[in-house]
Amino acid sequence: MSFPSIENIKHILVIGSGAMGSQIGMVAALAGYRVSVQDIAEDMLAQAKEQLTARMQANVAKGRTGAEDAEAALGRLTFTTDLAAAAADADFVIEAATERLDIKRQIFERLGELAPAHAVLATNSSTLGSSKVADASGRPEQVCNMHFFNPALVMKCVEVVRHGQTSDATVEATMELARRFGKEPVLINREIPGFVANRLMGAVQKEALALHSAGIASVEDIDTTAKAALGHPMGPFELMDMVGLDVIAFIAEATHAETGNDDDRPHPAIARLVAEGHLGRKSGQGWYTYGK
Repeated sequence: MSFPSIENIKHILVIGSGAMGSQIGMVAALAGYRVSVQDIAEDMLAQAKEQLTARMQANVAKGRTGAEDAEAALGRLTFTTDLAAAAADADFVIEAATERLDIKRQIFERLGELAPAHAVLATNSSTLGSSKVADASGRPEQVCNMHFFNPALVMKCVEVVRHGQTSDATVEATMELARRFGKEPVLINREIPGFVANRLMGAVQKEALALHSAGIASVEDIDTTAKAALGHPMGPFELMDMVGLDVIAFIAEATHAETGNDDDRPHPAIARLVAEGHLGRKSGQGWYTYGK
């Protein structure tokens, strides 16, 4: 029987070429790994390649990345629609596909058939614990969450979440891989809706929304208090606008689906803004108004 080991990890496969998947792939390539980014859509792959190239060029221009390092990292990236070929020699897989359980289970079932016996199969999901896909893989002991934060090229934290059957070897390999990516991994020993970061963020947001809804203080003054009194880099309303109010609502809906607690449903003020198309920075309007 093969066991996961950091020394065995040479080729990393990232499934999904959206903003998260493509940036996770770039993080791995910058760390010196050979990386395949796989997606079912050719246009998404082309867009991801174009955006990553532009981002690396910008980082070089700003002195954040050396020109040779950026060129070498881009050279280690491959973009493909062929899952079977990409998975055939993958030592570590990070699934960053859409947040639909049926799709994720299909992916993990195929990975269980296609990937080498020693490969770790991780999901980047921020809402679905890996126990929901582990059995589909046929190797539940080598499945865990490896949750990156947006934007993955910048944010340092990675939540590694084990489920009841995740092996110590899988956890150790995943934690060390995150460190080699230049990240700061945190281990969550038991699945819980929202993991740690989203629960902390949600608690602050819930209180901020309650204070605002009761007319205790304005959005601006609550944000100022969080920054000036608590040292937060952003206020809770600013953070919601940056993350996207639709994403905030989705996280709440997913948490409610897990807990059944009505207090976990999206706050009415969030639901109203989303229904009006006010999603935060990306739409130009959320709690605040932004320029184009």
